[in-house]
Amino acid sequence: MLTAGCAPTPSESRTKPGGRTFTVAAAGDVLIHPELVEQAAKDAKRTGKGDAGLDFGPLMAGVQPVISKADMAICHMETPVGKPRGPFEGYPEFLVPPQILTSLKDIGYDTCSTASNHTFDHGLTGVRRTLDTMDRIGLGHAGSARTREEAEKITLREVKGVKVAHLSYSWESFLNPTPQKQGWAFNRISTAEIKKAEARARQQGADVVILSVHWGLEHYNEPSVPQLDLAERITEETGIDLVIGHHAHVVQPIQKLNGTWIAFSLGNQVARHSSPTGLTEEGAIGWFEFRETESGWDVAARYRTTLVDIPPEVEDDEELPEGAVEDLRLVDPRQLLDTPGDLNADRLARYRLALERTRGFLFNRGAPGGDGLAELSLKN
Repeated sequence: MLTAGCAPTPSESRTKPGGRTFTVAAAGDVLIHPELVEQAAKDAKRTGKGDAGLDFGPLMAGVQPVISKADMAICHMETPVGKPRGPFEGYPEFLVPPQILTSLKDIGYDTCSTASNHTFDHGLTGVRRTLDTMDRIGLGHAGSARTREEAEKITLREVKGVKVAHLSYSWESFLNPTPQKQGWAFNRISTAEIKKAEARARQQGADVVILSVHWGLEHYNEPSVPQLDLAERITEETGIDLVIGHHAHVVQPIQKLNGTWIAFSLGNQVARHSSPTGLTEEGAIGWFEFRETESGWDVAARYRTTLVDIPPEVEDDEELPEGAVEDLRLVDPRQLLDTPGDLNADRLARYRLALERTRGFLFNRGAPGGDGLAELSLKN
């Protein structure tokens, strides 16, 4: 069972008798740098699993207890995928192993946003291969399209008897802009287009509409002025029920704005930047409980901190320090602090730093007050 900390629950007077409820887990960027591919190759040799010599399962396993419990789990797939045996590419024009998509599905993700500034890194071929792979393994997607007709479709899922629409929009890449004739290949940020998409979703029976948006400035822990302006417009001019942000690669606040929760950036779900800053390894899973009321939906917001553990760099003839991280792993710092086993003091201090720093960034626009943002607790 997953429970919240001390946050208030929706008032009984507002709860609709027999009203529906469901939970949503959402996380930040899935950005597969070359070092993560190397780790997946090492893990495949150990496990004998995976495909074409790559197994991302051990890398991602640390968040499965949270992701798999949600009624609907949403990831953000930042980049196009290549063929199972490569070749693969890192920054600036990513092409990553399709095996990561299978691991995302295996740990419990149901659907992913795919609109980003890297969506068109390898043209329409990359877009098609990515969506074809997601379709084949049963992983939903929103934000990019193989045809003009597909671009007009709304991603709808039934979640515990509730029709949930998922929209996804991004800013355009200035390094590799999409040709005008293929401009439909992914959704660009536009308040007018978001409003039209929401209207189509409602016409198709959507009870709830969730928006994923790729926005903001990289490596800034505060939302930019354009982010704040767009958040105001969305929450004032639309009926969108939840906004999930990414692209900054670091954690930004979660705020209830005009009655709607905005997660400005949940940081990286998994990444290994060439120059790790500490902040780029820290992320958050947003956990949102929807409860039907007489007047609509009441949404309670929770979060769970994540961290990508990175082994220290040593020379070829050196051994890792005793107790050091040995492999790249996406971990749950709270779980490790609650059950530390034989982890050394340095590891535990790093996990405490991740918890405290993430909490500070998430709460930086006042959400823990009357709005009730709280850490998610896992209970057996």
